[in-house]
Amino acid sequence: MKCLWGRTTLLICASLTLLRPSPTATAQDQISHHGWRGERIVATQSFSEGGATIQVDFAAGDLDLSQADLIAWIHASAHSVATFYGRFPVSRARVVIDPVPGDSDSIHGTTWGGVGGFPAVTRIRLGQHVTKDALKDDWVMTHEFVHSALPDLPDDQHWMEEGLATYVEPIARAATGRLTESRVWAEFLHEMHNGEPEHGDRGLNETQTWGRTYWGGAMFCLMADVSIRRQTNDRKGLQDALRAVVESGGGIDKDWPLSRVLQIGDRATGTTVLTEMYAKWSEKPVPVDLPALFKELGVAAAPNNGVTLDPKAPLAAIRDSIAPSRALAVN
Repeated sequence: MKCLWGRTTLLICASLTLLRPSPTATAQDQISHHGWRGERIVATQSFSEGGATIQVDFAAGDLDLSQADLIAWIHASAHSVATFYGRFPVSRARVVIDPVPGDSDSIHGTTWGGVGGFPAVTRIRLGQHVTKDALKDDWVMTHEFVHSALPDLPDDQHWMEEGLATYVEPIARAATGRLTESRVWAEFLHEMHNGEPEHGDRGLNETQTWGRTYWGGAMFCLMADVSIRRQTNDRKGLQDALRAVVESGGGIDKDWPLSRVLQIGDRATGTTVLTEMYAKWSEKPVPVDLPALFKELGVAAAPNNGVTLDPKAPLAAIRDSIAPSRALAVN
């Protein structure tokens, strides 16, 4: 199960591992364990994207938005993920929209693998009064779809699941014009420090705080991406590794050891970056000189939590390869 309570809140998603059932429990058992046995479905629509069929079920309840608005949001998110991975990560996915009465703006998601014949099932708890503008700027749906592209991992590797989705989501949205390059790097610049180890922290497998789970995992991904691109003269990146995992059938409905995922990724890039980094980061705290890294990438803080991007910085080409500029799509 991949859970999501919000990347910038103080709620500790990783603490939910204490409530998770044993590894032998089925995915349906996990859903029931967390209080969701399925809601009464009042409407169903399906669409195709990236070689996949995505079924959207609407549970009973009032929403200010129309079903067409929600389908457009889900489809745009699926398109971003399919663009990043070269196709949608699984052949079939189900999204259940579960209205939260009286709630103004909350959007929360949880994704499971291998439930009811679907390789991926996502439940979205959507506030009754969520607006179209909120959907336009939403990251939750894309984040949840990214979860479908990685096998289900043990609890102590939950940081890889959440960190990867945190890192890929804005890049995937930028790839289809839903975010600017500047927005991607502004988020990384202003939030990535949350992943740095604090006093007493251990490796990522051992320290399951909110910051280390989401942003520690994202920091691992950023450092891996930059390292792969440096070693390959920018011919390969983390995206190539992740696409190889998907092409090998490594979706959320699979229970693979992380070592297999990392080995597939390393073969795809012709490096050993992922396995070597994991050996270090998983067992001990690895601090990163983020100010120096962002300076090399040519990312500097600007007013109102913005950034400026230096085209002459040493790693400007790598920065542009990670999150290429796209014209913003018109909604």
